[in-house]
This record gives sequence, C-alpha cells and structure tokens, in this order.
Amino acid sequence: MFLDAELHIAYRVGNASISNFPFPHLYIENILPSEFYSKIQENLLDKKEMTSMADLYPQNTGLSSYKDRLVMDFTRADSMKKLGKKKQEFWTSFGESFSKGAFANLLQSKFKRFLDMRFQYLENVSFRHEMQLINDKKNYALGPHTDKLSKVISFLIYLPKDFTQKETGTTIYMPKDPNLLNKELPHVHYPHEHFHKVITMPFVPNSAFCFIKTNNSYHGVEKLDKEETDRWSLQYNMHITNETLEKEIAAKDKHHKETNTKESKVKSSFNI
Repeated sequence: MFLDAELHIAYRVGNASISNFPFPHLYIENILPSEFYSKIQENLLDKKEMTSMADLYPQNTGLSSYKDRLVMDFTRADSMKKLGKKKQEFWTSFGESFSKGAFANLLQSKFKRFLDMRFQYLENVSFRHEMQLINDKKNYALGPHTDKLSKVISFLIYLPKDFTQKETGTTIYMPKDPNLLNKELPHVHYPHEHFHKVITMPFVPNSAFCFIKTNNSYHGVEKLDKEETDRWSLQYNMHITNETLEKEIAAKDKHHKETNTKESKVKSSFNI
C-alpha cells in the first residue's frame, strides 16, 4: 500500500510543472491513490490525541493563532504513544515511508536548479526532515512570511473530506512595501493588510502544494472564520541542519564582503 502511494506521488511530482512567480511552487491534484487517501481519512486522529502548536513550540510566543492549530509530529519519538494500535501502526508506517531518502531526493531533484543556486557556496549540505499531521480550528490564521532560514522545501497535502473548504488553502502574497522583496530578512509573520493576495491554493481533497523557501516566498493562511472549521492537512518540511545553516550564513557573508571589496576597488579606480 505504501509503496504504491510512493510511486504515485513520484509520478505526480516528477511530471508536474513548476510555477516560478512569485517564487517556485507546485500545485498538484490527485497526489495520492484514491484508496490510500481514503485510508488517511479513516485514520485521522481524535483532537485529544494531538498537541496544540502553542504547546509544542512555546518559544513562538508572538503567534497567538498557534493555539488554534493542533499537531501530531511524527518525527518526535514520543508522539505516537497517545494513539491506539491501529492508528499507531498506520502513522508509523506513513512517517517511515516519507522520511526515507527517496521522497527527499524526489523533491531535491524537482527543484535542483534552484537549490544549486542557493547552496552554490557550500561543498556539503546536510538536511533534516519533519512530518506533521495538522488540524486547524476556527480563528486560525497565519500572517505572510517566508519561513525560517533553515527551511528548504515544504510539501503540504490537503485532506478535506469534500470541496466545501476550497477557499481556505495556502495563500501566496506580494508585499506592498518593495523593501521587503529580494532581501534575507528575519523570520517574521507580517499583518495581512500589508500584502497583496496573489492566489490561494484550492483546499480540495487529495491535492498538494509544494514550494521552496526564498527571500520572496511570502505565504500564509487567511483567518478561518467558519464555526465548523475542521481543516486537516499533512506537512512535510525539509530543513538544513544547524551546522549547515551556520556554514551557509558564513559563506554568504564571505561572498558579500568579497563582492563589496571588488566594487569598492572598481569605484576607486574611476576616481583616480
């Protein structure tokens, strides 16, 4: 069952077209075999089996809406202990299937030319992975942001039961302030009103949204205001390790200093 799902995803991702504006991303329908999607629906968790994101990441004190997002993090060893045997077996197998190198290699291959540009100053790059089942409740919202510096790729599978939540997918934004473009800024969630909405991905059954982190990868979620909101999704994130991040920052700083030095020499030569 899991091998069939892996091959199906590989086919769908491998043959999908990348949209480049305003940052590289994919939107794919029928991302999973229909039988496997039904199995996921059967194994969705009870809310009491999940943890508030505010409790899971208490350091993110500025994001009050995290209390309205419930998470099961499959990469945390103790997460599965709350589950019954059937669901524990399913989600353990699911987590193992997606944490294998094949899925990461698939995404790295798909976005290779962009990743080669990002890591052009590094000889070796090490990655870490996380997989989460997510449930968003009424009032959840996520302001436009580009993601933390360690993020490389995000892959979201939307899990609604029907098409009634179509308007609640991830939204891509462009900042009204041009100073927020093409700059490596701190990881900040901005107010929605400071951004233009470009497009909202349709939150429909068995669809996926995937993108790479760039300086312009502003995305978020508009406030969920319906009383009966029950927004399920799966999220796979690829990060570089802390060690690689430190090397990346140092390599970029070195490159910028060398570039500035060369530019200064050119300017001074014209002033002679």
